Amino acid sequence: MIKYASVAVIAISLSLIILVGKKPEVHAATAANKVADLDKPMSASKHIDSIVLGAGCFWGAEKRYAAIPGVLDSVSGYADGKGVAPTYREITKYKHKNNPNNHAEVVKVTFNRSAINLEAILRQYFEGHDPTQVNGQGNDIGTQYRSTILTNSPEQAAIAQKIRDQYQGRLSAKGYGKISTHIKPLTEFFPAEDYHQDYLLKNPKGYCPDHSTGVKFVEDNSKPPVDNSGLQKGQHIVVIESANYCPFCEKFKMEVVAKYTKQSPISFRKANELEGLAIKTPTWATPTILFLDHGKEVAGHQGYMKAEEFYAQLAELKFQ
Repeated sequence: MIKYASVAVIAISLSLIILVGKKPEVHAATAANKVADLDKPMSASKHIDSIVLGAGCFWGAEKRYAAIPGVLDSVSGYADGKGVAPTYREITKYKHKNNPNNHAEVVKVTFNRSAINLEAILRQYFEGHDPTQVNGQGNDIGTQYRSTILTNSPEQAAIAQKIRDQYQGRLSAKGYGKISTHIKPLTEFFPAEDYHQDYLLKNPKGYCPDHSTGVKFVEDNSKPPVDNSGLQKGQHIVVIESANYCPFCEKFKMEVVAKYTKQSPISFRKANELEGLAIKTPTWATPTILFLDHGKEVAGHQGYMKAEEFYAQLAELKFQ
């Protein structure tokens, strides 16, 4: 019995040795397959990158970035804060208005590097707001509206600093002050509530805030200076449009201007192209519709106007 027991023990031991010997080979093959699988999405997405940008209220910024060719997605959210809940209700509380640890309203911009580079996106970013204003954009005041660039790598930070310095030179030449934009590594991005996503599309009667300085990286000297002398005679409608993409401006053009039936001419201007005109309505919202009589504003409207509202205003002012 002892002899047979010994044989059995030896057989079992040999089986265990064989099994133990084979086990690493199975794991090695599985690991190799997993590495191969991981390589597949990496090779397919190696041109996809993202950056987080803060330029005041995220509603208009989100839409502007989404309109850039090569941008795959733009998501409104909160970032760069600590000790404050990343919710709209919390960051907009008065007690956080001057809190340096408050979250900023930001947009996460995902883009295809084979279609557009980061430099081009950052040029549009700087041109699209006033980076010299500290903790605010226009009438939106508070640390949540600060100008900020949150990067995901040292390479992104270096590019952002280079573009910032280039724009500082352009701004200084036009009499603007120092850029206040913070350039920092991103720690965490918190998507905003659903009702903030695609906000301008969900609220079609709104406007696009335009706080840009009008200073470009490359000036277009091919355009002649704007001549407003014709607007100083008779009745005119002037539509202030954005230097960037504004869906409400495009909607007004399609639904009102394209079907316009009156005689008083309609002209389009940027906010910095109103020289020689007496304007009372603030021009930071686009579209802003101005009704002029001999170069003087007699009525103005900020934001999109429906056709019936527009024609009712014309009738009230006795515009032809």
